[in-house]
Amino acid sequence: MTLDLAMTTTGTDAAPWRSPERHWPALSAATAGLDAPVGALHLGALRHNAHDMLRRAHGTPIRIASKSVRVRSVIEALLRQPGYRGVLAYTLAEALWLADTVDDLVVGYPTAERGSIRRLAGDADLASRVTLMVDSPEQLDLIDAVLPPSQREEIRVCLELDASWHAPVLGHLGVRRSPVHDPADAGALAAYIVRRPGFRLVGMMSYEAQIAGVVNRPAGRPVDGAVNRWMQSRSLPELLERRARAVAAVRRHADLEFVNGGGTGSLEATAADASITEIAAGSGLFGGHLFDGYAHFTPAPAAAFALDVVRSPSPAHATILGGGWIASGPPGPDRVPRIVWPEGLAMVPRESAGEVQTPVTGAAAGRLRAGDRVWFRHTKSGELSEHLNAFAVVDGDAVVDTVPTYRGEGKAFL
Repeated sequence: MTLDLAMTTTGTDAAPWRSPERHWPALSAATAGLDAPVGALHLGALRHNAHDMLRRAHGTPIRIASKSVRVRSVIEALLRQPGYRGVLAYTLAEALWLADTVDDLVVGYPTAERGSIRRLAGDADLASRVTLMVDSPEQLDLIDAVLPPSQREEIRVCLELDASWHAPVLGHLGVRRSPVHDPADAGALAAYIVRRPGFRLVGMMSYEAQIAGVVNRPAGRPVDGAVNRWMQSRSLPELLERRARAVAAVRRHADLEFVNGGGTGSLEATAADASITEIAAGSGLFGGHLFDGYAHFTPAPAAAFALDVVRSPSPAHATILGGGWIASGPPGPDRVPRIVWPEGLAMVPRESAGEVQTPVTGAAAGRLRAGDRVWFRHTKSGELSEHLNAFAVVDGDAVVDTVPTYRGEGKAFL
């Protein structure tokens, strides 16, 4: 079966996740014949998220951030939808693998994978499909050390501009990526790249992590939300002005095919930047619970996982097999999977998500028996795919397809 993400007018797209008392039991019923751990992709929720992101992008094409999906069939289904164009891969090995069926890939981070570089540089078709990220002459030197220009294909490269905000008093806000922060430095690096034999500068990228990736309405932390909104309201104007000057400086040296910004948390703001031609985004597709903390959009819980109760150590506790699926990022409570069904369950603070088993307590714990199913949402979006071989695709009250994750296809890129 080919995944169809076109929005339909049937009842299956009627947002059942807004009624938890019906949604989660329906998922349990649909997947009752599957052994845990069960990964479920709700087709209606995935369609909703995919089209809501297009609405928020307001006509600017979305390049799919593959790290937030890690399911090849879902990536390919999204690329069949008008408005989605190209993939932002997270390693070169992944990009080369996806290039079998995807013809426009940008590797979102500089690479030192010498074997993959050799493969890319020696294949004209791959070299025409895959673009590497650079922010320094050293990265060009590394590629030349693998294969000099006289012995390889021309390599497409994208120049990354640092989008972080150097705030008065607060200092660096954002993520530490490219050393190229100023427009003059971007123009100088562009001039250097176009003089180097064997390389073609085709794109620019600047990821505004402090805007796209920082929640502005975290549950239970109103002060943090207010601080984050203040920071974002000041960082965005600085970036828009600086990025426009940097893009202009680079375009004096190269006819860029694309200028990329991102991502899920900033679709509206990034789309309004006239210097941008596309947006990299992906986390809003599966809707990890970290993305519940934004004030201006609410993704549907398209991806979820279920584990089974296996024992009851006391009348007030039940124990689930599995659950230690902690998300990446700064360690903290917001990186722990969230129990979404049954209601009235909480993790035990001293064990939390645990390892092979996860004890739970709360009003509903005493009613759980061996074999009962508990549903969770992962903090992040694509990382859930690293723990599952496949997702059951649920439409209405039935499993209509099973799609392998990267892991299920024997791939672990990072």
